[in-house]
Amino acid sequence: MQMTTALLIVNPCDDEEDNMAMLCCHSTQGEMFLMTRYPDEDELEITLDGEPSTLDGVKVTLSPTRLLIEIAATDADVLNGHDSLEIVHSTDASDLAEVEETLQNILKGTGTYVSQL
Repeated sequence: MQMTTALLIVNPCDDEEDNMAMLCCHSTQGEMFLMTRYPDEDELEITLDGEPSTLDGVKVTLSPTRLLIEIAATDADVLNGHDSLEIVHSTDASDLAEVEETLQNILKGTGTYVSQL
């Protein structure tokens, strides 16, 4: 599955939301993707235009123009039947450090983060 977005919206630690880490984007087709995690929880939450689902074992790869989210095949219903979601983005290079920090916070202890920056 693939989406295209102009911007990855992130917050590595939202003080107003109990220190939740959040990554969000809206595709050019109007779809919304949201990945969040509270620091005291063992799983992260993914929402793709619907109900949120909790997952662990998620692998995320970040490059200057692409974010690849890979999940277990048994969780494919979360991504509309797919086991991966490729998000092509145009996030400004100066904002990628904050995207990386957010992903590390979301995945720490529950998933795998791969940097291609």
